[in-house]
Amino acid sequence: MASECKPCRAVREAFNRRSVLLAGAASAFVGSLGLRSRRAAAAEELNCLVWCDHTDPALLEPFEQAFDCKINVKEYGGTGEAVALLEQSQPGDWDVFVVDSVDVPNMVEKGLMAELPDAEMPWADIFPELHQKQLHYKDGKLYAMPEKFGYNALAFNRDKVPEAEARKAAVMWDPKYAGRIAIYDYYIPTMEMVALGMGIRPDTITKDDLPQIRDKLLEMKKLASVVGDVPTVQNALITGAADIIVAGGEYSVVNLMKENPALDWVLPAEGGIRWMQAIGVFASSTKQKLATEFVKYILSPDGQARLATSSCYWAMPTNSKASLPDDIKKVLRWDEQPGFIAASYPYFIPDAELDAAMQEVWTQFLQA
Repeated sequence: MASECKPCRAVREAFNRRSVLLAGAASAFVGSLGLRSRRAAAAEELNCLVWCDHTDPALLEPFEQAFDCKINVKEYGGTGEAVALLEQSQPGDWDVFVVDSVDVPNMVEKGLMAELPDAEMPWADIFPELHQKQLHYKDGKLYAMPEKFGYNALAFNRDKVPEAEARKAAVMWDPKYAGRIAIYDYYIPTMEMVALGMGIRPDTITKDDLPQIRDKLLEMKKLASVVGDVPTVQNALITGAADIIVAGGEYSVVNLMKENPALDWVLPAEGGIRWMQAIGVFASSTKQKLATEFVKYILSPDGQARLATSSCYWAMPTNSKASLPDDIKKVLRWDEQPGFIAASYPYFIPDAELDAAMQEVWTQFLQA
């Protein structure tokens, strides 16, 4: 599986932080890739292959200080890129891996992930709906822990769009908002959002559903002011060129809400698409104990609070006891999470045949 992390594609476009560096020999790997270090001298080092939210010094430094170590991080954009990097590395080059939860089973199948000490993990504090053993376990053994999650839903300007209307999927194709709708240009979450609005669960989409989804997309295209990447749709919302972002979510507006309180996001009553990322230890790591301690730190209330509000992007921590102040919880819609989780659907990654058919529909939509 070579899906791109969620919302890594969005973040890569929004912050221009993604770089694919497929280096050669591992002996030059650390130096040539410029892995970031947090302390000049330390007893041990951990090399971590991560998403950009794990590169924030505010997240890493407390662990470095507590364990007298140095965290080296390399951020990547998609699971396929990570696998290519690993194939050009030597065993032991990497210690910690942050990956999309839906890709964990494939990473375990490849023999990349080490078993984690299940009894030492804070499962009692993890939102129960996020346990998803089919993703994080294999043959009764734990290989990764869910650490952060969020939604593709609807972002909007509450001065222009009543929240009650934003909570209805039909707002995505309401003629009332003609010329004021921005559509996120990523076919999987956007098409799945449209399917939800039509009463089709994402995990039940078949090729037979695509004609009606295409027709609805074409209807939406006539109403849209812009179809674009995250910076484009964000800019449309900020400048007033659009009042709604289809498939937007907390990742697209929470960092902007302090400057512009009119911006907001919400999950429609029909549901949204839920992404989730996980953290684990590489099977080839020679520092299993320290790497496992880092996983435990990330899942701790303090680590979760720092991860949730990382400078790269904000999203919900999986630990219900994350040490977040009330104002941050309000922005993340903390009190609504039980309902949001229940009403949302995990990313449905189609098989190759359906994926190709969905991309064909998306191409027709873009060219209309």
